Amino acid sequence: MISRLRRAYRGLRLGTRLALGLGALSLVVFAVVGTALTTSMRGYLAAQLDDQLRLAQLGQSKSIAEHGTLQGKKYYRWYYAVYDVGAAGTPALRTPEEPTDLPRDVAPLTALAGAQAAAGTELLRTADLAGGGAYRLRACEVEPGVVLVSAAPMDGLQDTVRRLVTVQVVAFGLALLALVVCGRALLRRGLKPLSDMAHTAHGIASHDLTESEARLPLRADRPGGAPEVEELRTAFNTMLEHIDDSLAVRAEAEQRLRRFVADASHELRTPLMSVRGYADLFQYAAANEPAERERHLARLRAEAARMGVLLDDLLLLARLDAAEVEAPLRMRDADLVELVGQAADAFRASHPGRALTVAPGPARLPLRLDPQRVRQVLDNLLTNAAVHTPPGTPVSVAVSVAGGRALVRVADRGPGIPAADRSRVFDRFYRVDKARSRDRGGSGLGLSVARSLAEAHGGTLALADEPDAAAFVLTLPLR
Repeated sequence: MISRLRRAYRGLRLGTRLALGLGALSLVVFAVVGTALTTSMRGYLAAQLDDQLRLAQLGQSKSIAEHGTLQGKKYYRWYYAVYDVGAAGTPALRTPEEPTDLPRDVAPLTALAGAQAAAGTELLRTADLAGGGAYRLRACEVEPGVVLVSAAPMDGLQDTVRRLVTVQVVAFGLALLALVVCGRALLRRGLKPLSDMAHTAHGIASHDLTESEARLPLRADRPGGAPEVEELRTAFNTMLEHIDDSLAVRAEAEQRLRRFVADASHELRTPLMSVRGYADLFQYAAANEPAERERHLARLRAEAARMGVLLDDLLLLARLDAAEVEAPLRMRDADLVELVGQAADAFRASHPGRALTVAPGPARLPLRLDPQRVRQVLDNLLTNAAVHTPPGTPVSVAVSVAGGRALVRVADRGPGIPAADRSRVFDRFYRVDKARSRDRGGSGLGLSVARSLAEAHGGTLALADEPDAAAFVLTLPLR
């Protein structure tokens, strides 16, 4: 039974629980207040009855002392008994003038008279008299050897207390009912913002977040509630904004991954198709002259080499993306000026028709870096300048130090990069000239690899804002 009640209580809503808790607390308060009020009222009425007995006995004592018996007006249902106390201390009852002055059972009165004679002072006691109910007894000495015992009924006192208890139960019951009902309504109104947030959470739970373009348009934007509720609403909406941003980042990453996979598949398919075609030609030309076979074998090697370069770039990008797991750099102390000179010499050797200028700069610039990877960045930038500009276009390289960082600027005076393409030049597999052949234009991974390597060194690679030239600035930390 108790476990069933506990399960039923756990199934109640928070507002109902709070209302019931408030009702239980109010019931305890009402019980304490009612008990204190009832006890105080009973004590007050009992003190009044004791005073009434005392005042009545003052007049009765004078009557007994003057006439030997009780005379005068007597209260209804009050009892009076006069006792003579002998030398042995045993009280003897005097016969009253009216038999109605004594109850049927005088033993309680006689016992109180004997106790008063022994104590020598007024005594008060409550006793149940046979056939009469509860009575308040008072014994006092009228004169030496004479004791008066008066008994007043307590029916009025008990009726008053019972009526007071009844009024309290009814009033407190109605107040408790009103408190629970009104408190439940007020709590429901106060908890309405929490219900709205729960409704918003259910709406989010029913929202399909598996879609790539998934967003969370729902927000807990209904006003109302205390400052604590407002703080909770703000935190709730902030969490939704964070989730929405995370979903947007995830969707963008998924789109990027799809484009990357599609572009990589497209780029790999071309050399594979070439390899297959030249292999077929080699098979058919196996009986032909050796020069033709060598030509087909050379094309096979070239396509295989090109596919190997593409795969190496993809592997390097993957390792750079997971740099926290596998660092692809081998850092050591090297001279950046010397590396730039080596890259310039290699460019002049491979492109003898290009004019390359190395601007004056520091004689030496020792840095902590991976020389092979930095050379790869420089070679990519210089090759990019040679491939994407007309023959005879001058190319320049400059090394400088600014703001506590080393800068390498590679620029050419070619047609430049259109404004619409400047924000995407570092995207993987992106080409400014869509019509350029892959033999001349490359796979579109060179700048992506260069920027990733720069960031792996703690630096940056950016496109300078120069409309009449294509200038890339490599920035590396000094130490």
